[in-house]
Amino acid sequence: MSKDANDERDGTILVAGTGPAGLAAALALAALDQHVVLAGPPPVLTDQRTTALMRPAVEFLEGLGLGDMLREDAAPLATMRVVDATQRLIRSPTVTFRAAEIGEEAFGLNIPNARLNAALADAARGNTRISWHESLVEEWRPGPQTVSARLADGTSVNAALVVAADGRNSPARAAAGISAHTRRLPQSALVLNFGHARHHEFTSTEFHTEHGPCTQVPLPGGFRSSLVWVTRPEEAEELAALDEAALSERLERRLQSFLGKVTVEPGRQVYPLSSALPARFAARRIALVGEAAHVFPPITAQGLNLSIRDVVDLAGVVKTHPADPGALAALALYDMRRRPDILARSSAVNLFNASLLSSLIPAQLARSAGLGLLGSAPFLRGFFMREGMRPGSGFSALLSAGRRA
Repeated sequence: MSKDANDERDGTILVAGTGPAGLAAALALAALDQHVVLAGPPPVLTDQRTTALMRPAVEFLEGLGLGDMLREDAAPLATMRVVDATQRLIRSPTVTFRAAEIGEEAFGLNIPNARLNAALADAARGNTRISWHESLVEEWRPGPQTVSARLADGTSVNAALVVAADGRNSPARAAAGISAHTRRLPQSALVLNFGHARHHEFTSTEFHTEHGPCTQVPLPGGFRSSLVWVTRPEEAEELAALDEAALSERLERRLQSFLGKVTVEPGRQVYPLSSALPARFAARRIALVGEAAHVFPPITAQGLNLSIRDVVDLAGVVKTHPADPGALAALALYDMRRRPDILARSSAVNLFNASLLSSLIPAQLARSAGLGLLGSAPFLRGFFMREGMRPGSGFSALLSAGRRA
């Protein structure tokens, strides 16, 4: 907290939002010797979801000092498998991606959101360069030299740069005058954790259905997993209302009993799904990160990994523009760096999700052919795995192979 509720700070960086993207941004910018005002309530620690963090995101968090937490509370993702569980005329072959195939022990780690949020919050509270005000921004006034913000606790902040990490309906994005194309999807995600009789072998399995993916992700210990079951909103609510025995039986059938008998744990949640893509990623001294910059369905573990790349690129821009991190040139550079990655990932995930929902034969053929190629061609599979884990590394591997040839 600041020393005075009405203390006005000039020349600072204001991070609006205290989800994982906002907390990570505050820590990364503080590491550059920037003074950061963090605005938002303590993060929610009852979130039952988990996040699959690819290796670059893990390395970033280790750099923030969270290595011990990751080793204690996360499960490695050594194998990822895609299974077509639809009943359609044209079905895709099962495809298995193994980290060992590209020389890695694991693609990354799966960690409970509540534990990740708590660790990030503890690190932010312990950082002397971060002043955390546990209240929301009530008023934005962007100007040519600074953005003035008034917080609900009465604090006024004049920031050279604002980091909008305040979610998919971002008020900071609206203050920057950035429009966003949003769309509500005909899907909801049921989220829960469950125990199972067989060891998961640190494998994540994504069952594709006519209404979306049902994805099991390993948790530490070998005999527990997290689940994100994407389906029609009415079915998600129906499943969530079942007692534990009935839901356990339904889940075991959905997973084709590959983990043996399953037992659903208490604490299930349902999240409506949507997509959102802003026209720009920075304007008027306000830069977008996290869900303020991109929203899409929870497929192929892209969400928070993309958000962390937002933070890494923003920190790189601030490092090269320390005197005025919100200057027009700095924001233009940030927009240029983020645009290809965000557009490519958002488009790919939304297109893949649409192909699952489509009953058209051409869409089924395209999806089946694409997965078939990945399953049968180690060269393409390796490229896909490297790109999914670390954007650009697939192309680097191709160039290296070409030089060796």
